[in-house]
Amino acid sequence: MTLDDVRAAIDRIDDQIVALLAQRQQQVHAAARFKQDDAAVEAPARRRALMARLNDRAVEEGVDLEVVTATWTAMVDAFIALERRDVHARQQPE
Repeated sequence: MTLDDVRAAIDRIDDQIVALLAQRQQQVHAAARFKQDDAAVEAPARRRALMARLNDRAVEEGVDLEVVTATWTAMVDAFIALERRDVHARQQPE
């Protein structure tokens, strides 16, 4: 196996991750329809539960916890911003 082989494998994994992010985004848009304000979007208890569950999964899968925490923190922050935009857009008069 060469470095190019490893990079090609990483690229294939990245493509799968992007496809999964698209699916997650669809669900975030769906969830936004149930929420009325920023507090509901931020949902700190849900975030804590999500991070705890993902930390458990990381341990099961042997993934570095710092990688999981940093990755999901950035991802959740980005999706919260997207969901907040959905909620605010829905509240604007047409």
